[in-house]
Amino acid sequence: MAPGDFSEPGRGCVTAVSCNEAHSPSKLRRERISLLVGVGVDGDAHSGATVKHRSRVRRDPGRPNLRQVHLIGSEFHEELAATGITVGAGQMGENVTTRGIELLALPRRARLRLGDQAVIEVTGLRNPCTQLDSIHPGLMEATLDRDEEGNLIRKAGIMSVVIAPGEVRPGDAVGVELPDGPRRPLEPV
Repeated sequence: MAPGDFSEPGRGCVTAVSCNEAHSPSKLRRERISLLVGVGVDGDAHSGATVKHRSRVRRDPGRPNLRQVHLIGSEFHEELAATGITVGAGQMGENVTTRGIELLALPRRARLRLGDQAVIEVTGLRNPCTQLDSIHPGLMEATLDRDEEGNLIRKAGIMSVVIAPGEVRPGDAVGVELPDGPRRPLEPV
């Protein structure tokens, strides 16, 4: 796929957008969010060129922010509901909730076009933390699994950076552009 050649619109879509000015495990659902290049979601506590997650700021406040936009598939919310854990869009801290895209299967550096203009680049997996248990007891454990070889699978979504600005709304199409060359699987960022 040539650079800028996004898959057919309609394959995936945005089901909800969320942000929160305060540091909190959950984000508030919005009618729209604005993505800013190199910053993230305008008005979100985690936006900025350098790390904003408190644990990462304590370790090295000058590190680049590879966690500007957090995405989770609504399919994962449905998987959780089947186990008795009910969470809504934004409750796990995601900015963008999607449908129809296998987010966890994307390689590092894959690009997603959200709506008409915004483009984000996938940087890695969200590493779930114990704050999830404040949303629902057992939620953190439910975001972790093991594959056939016993390797840890993290299902709490993916992280990305903004490379083209734009507004994102529920109902917007999501297009996918895979990187050229070898595809590197996602690791926690």
